[in-house]
Formats: sequence, C-alpha cells, structure tokens
Amino acid sequence: MDYVIVKIPRWNFDKFEGSDRTLGLQMKSVGEVMGIGRSFQEALHKATQSLEIKRNGLGADGKGYKDYDQIIEKLTYASWDRVFVIYDAIQMGIPLSRIHEITKIDMWFLKQYEELYHLEKEISKYAIDTVPRELVLEAKQKGYGDRQIAHMLDCLESQVYKKREEMNVKRVYKLVDTCAAEFKAETPYYYSTFENEVELPSGERYAANDSVVSDKKKIIVLGSGPNRIGQGIEFDYCCVHGVLAAAECGYETIMINCNPETVSTDFDISDKLYFEPVFWEHIYDIIRHEKPEGVIVQLGGQTALKLAEKLDRYGIKIIGTTFESLDLAEDRGSFSTLLKENNIPYPEFGVAETAEEALAIADELDFPILVRPSYVLGGQGMKIVINKQELEEHVVDLLRKIPNNKLLLDHYLDGAIEAEADAICDGENVYIIGIMEHIEPCGIHSGDSNATLPPFNLGEFVMQQIKDHTKKIALSLNTVGLINVQFAIKDDIVYIIEANPRASRTVPFIAKAYGEPYVNYATKVMLGEKKVTDFNFNPQLNGYAIKQPVFSFNKFPNVNKQLGPEMKSTGESILFIDSLKDDAFYELYSRRKMYLSK
Repeated sequence: MDYVIVKIPRWNFDKFEGSDRTLGLQMKSVGEVMGIGRSFQEALHKATQSLEIKRNGLGADGKGYKDYDQIIEKLTYASWDRVFVIYDAIQMGIPLSRIHEITKIDMWFLKQYEELYHLEKEISKYAIDTVPRELVLEAKQKGYGDRQIAHMLDCLESQVYKKREEMNVKRVYKLVDTCAAEFKAETPYYYSTFENEVELPSGERYAANDSVVSDKKKIIVLGSGPNRIGQGIEFDYCCVHGVLAAAECGYETIMINCNPETVSTDFDISDKLYFEPVFWEHIYDIIRHEKPEGVIVQLGGQTALKLAEKLDRYGIKIIGTTFESLDLAEDRGSFSTLLKENNIPYPEFGVAETAEEALAIADELDFPILVRPSYVLGGQGMKIVINKQELEEHVVDLLRKIPNNKLLLDHYLDGAIEAEADAICDGENVYIIGIMEHIEPCGIHSGDSNATLPPFNLGEFVMQQIKDHTKKIALSLNTVGLINVQFAIKDDIVYIIEANPRASRTVPFIAKAYGEPYVNYATKVMLGEKKVTDFNFNPQLNGYAIKQPVFSFNKFPNVNKQLGPEMKSTGESILFIDSLKDDAFYELYSRRKMYLSK
C-alpha cells in the first residue's frame, strides 16, 4: 500500500450552546470524513479540508488561535479542534517537547506538523511571481490547498492555480488498492496526489495517472460531505439513486465524496468514485480531467449547492435547475419578491444587511420576528426575537459569524400550523410527490418536527392552496428536478415560508413511505431524458407514515433542550400506523395542543 488514510470526526457543538466540548469516553461526533494521500501530511490536509467548518486546512488561513492560555487549555483538555490547535501551538513557538508533555501525542506526528509549519514559513518569503516550482510542488504534495498557498503569498487563489498550471504542477489520480495487493485491483476508486514528473526518451515529461478518461458521455454527482445536523444520510440516499438513474440513461457516472460512512462511497455504486474533499479546487480538477456533460448539485444538500455559483462562473453546466433559480430561492429577499409578483401569501418581511437596517424594519413589522440568514443549512442562525434588544444582539452576532449575509426578517405567525410539499418539475409539468403536515406548530424547525404523510388535519380548501402554490412556485423558479416548499397555515390561509429547488431531507422518507423511486424519476427529468408525464405514478400507503426526529441530548446533558427554528435532531425514523386512533399518534398530537396552548 503506497497511500495513507486519515479519518477525522465531525462535531456539531455549535448547535448545543453551553455543552461540554471536551472529548472523553462518550462519543459526541455526528459524522466523519476521510482523506487519502501519498503521505500523512497530504491525507491530514485533505481530511481537514473536507470538514466544512470554514477552514481551508491546517493553518495558512488566518483562522487559528493566537492566545497562549487558550492554546494551552485546548492542548490540555482534548477538544474537537485539537487537530488544528497543535499547528497553532507550533506557530506560536511552543516547543514540541512541551506539546508532547501535555498531549502525550507521539513525537513523530508532532514533527510532521512542524515540517508543515517550516514549509509555510519558507513559502511566505516569496511573492507569487518569484516562488520556486519545487516549493509549490512540495506544498501540494503535503496537501496544502491553493487557498492556503495564496494566503502565504498574499495573492488570490486563482493566481496560485494559474501559476501551478504554468509550472505544470498538476494532480494525478491513483487507484486505491481494494485487494490488499493479493492481486491486481481494478476497482474504479481514485484519490489525487502530486508526483514528480519523469522525462521520457522523447523529451516529454510525464506523471503516471491511473484514471483513464473514456470517450463516453459522463455525469458528475457531487456528494454531501460529512454527516451533520441538517444534512445527513438522506442526501446520500438521493446521490446514490441519482447515480443509478444516470447509469440507466447510458451515462458514465462519476461520484465525488469524502464520507466513508456512506453508500455513495462504495466503489461499486458509480462507474468512477473520486474519494476527494467536496472542495472547489478538487472538484474543478476532476471536472477538467473527466470533461463531463455536466454536474448534478441538487442531490448533495447544501454542500453541493454552495458550489453552484462557482460552477456557473466557470462555465460548467449544472444539470437540472439553473444556478440563477437556485440562487433566487436561496436569497430570502429575492424569493419574497417573487412571491409578491405571483400573488402568493407570505409573512410580512424585510431584508437587512446591518443591525441598523434590521431595527428600522422592526418598526414596520410586529414582534415576534423570525430572523433568517441566507445560504445556511439546518436553520443555522434562525431565531425568533421578541423585542429590539434581542433583535440587535442577534443580528450583530449573525453578521459577525456570517459576514456580508442578507438577513430576512419575517413577521412570525404565532400559533400557525406548518406543512411542506415535495414535487418533481420538468419546467412545464409539476407532480407533487407528497404533502406532509407537521405535528409541532410553526416555529420549530421542520427537521425537528414530527410529521405525517398524508396530512391528517388539513381541509380540502387548505390542501388546494398548498397544491396551487407549489405548482406556481416550481414553474416560476423554472425548476427542473426536485423542489421542496414549506408552508405556515393560519386562519385557513397558506403562507409560504421558503422553497428549495433541490432534494430535501423528506424526499427519501416519502419515497420509502409510498414505495416509489422519486429520486430516480427526478434525475431522469434533470437529464432531459424524461418528462413528468412519462411516469406512471402509483403511490402505495395504507394508513399514515409518521416522520419522527431522533435527538442526542443525552450526549449534552447541560444544554437547552427546547426546540426552535434551528435544527437540533441528529436523525429520524419512520413509523407506520393504520389509523389516527393509534396511541402513538394520539401522544404526538397531544404535544401539538400543548404547544399551541402556551
């Protein structure tokens, strides 16, 4: 075996304020990532780049700890980010012997960190125009991303990429040996690395590449990265079914993901698996290598969706719904304007980019107000505020954590019932695959709500509004593929909370409840191989299916367990009941009445 694998857990302590973040005998992580490289340093960097915690890797991004006492404390008590703190300690000048004494981490690992730090110092002496090729190659072989090298050279990431191209420092792809060297492996399972080129007799320079590009038409599916609250295994379900559907349509399928816990990273699911960070630099190099017909971003949750803007900017085709439509739906203010133009009810709202603007909007809206950032996952940063002081504090905190974000301020519909619909649209026709009624009232994140399929307490008048709004929104957004729309119902009026023209976490639930391959159908629609009217929909469900969230509060005994707009559940289960007289349903419905009576 000529490669090294590093696994790093993924934590969600940000969802549990006040929780004990030190690590011990009880597991607290919610997922994990894996990095593969030719060296420990390369694999470690790839794993840290895969975590999706707004770090570009170890160091060289300006986000490390700089307080001596804080670093010593984090070294002393095993913390979720100690893998980064070791680098910060070395950068501060704390001797390896001291770090070893505190952490008991083997000196070999600490010296690997120290080598990285010395390399960063050496590269930082240069400018982009003068940096030697051998230093750039060494940095890439040790796993540094272009963003990190740009940080060292005080230039743009794009300049580093261009410089690498000029220097011919390019990725090659190596086959993972799944046969333990007992016989030749032929599994289509690759990781990237950088090699020194060899000179051929012809004078050409060459670096061996195990990934041979075929002349077949290809589709790349972007995976969902590590499991975490708001984005779990449900998106992997969608990716896998999307890959299988594309294969049925005659495409060579290429999967990119970094999560070892998933089915999508089984090497026999797709025609080719690239076990790489779902990180722009890696994605772009694979696209340039494989030259696919396009990339599917709808199935990989927020991870894949966040890459849509760059794909569009670089002229790479997004399969299905366009970037413009995806962006319109994500931008809270623009989407509310679309609703207004289509005469679709929505809560009174305003868009703010500063605390001052938010306070001015609050003068026009009645409290309570729901504050929602754009482009977030699992209700991150959403909060119901009841006065101007709470509003100011929350907006200032949000803009500190998510700079340059547009915040939507909604008048909160107190006591409303929440529902959601999932649909498939081909740009002309819309088929609603399922409508679910939440048992908890509006104000609790949909991922934390129990929900029934089909609805149990919505009259025909309300149901028709839901159907009409869903179809009108899907067509107005020019949706091609899946869309999820969430509603708040008060006084028999159906208001729109948000719409996401992508796979939602409820699509697998509906597909399993009804026994229909909706992701398969939606993928064929995205590819332009089928229209909605080509499918013979025949959902099968006797009684009701109830989606039940699963919480892990026992891992965080000292945190606030009250539910709200920000998602806290770590999974879900499905319960089938024959009728609404079932005891399990009665218990859940009693909970709704309790909430509404508060």
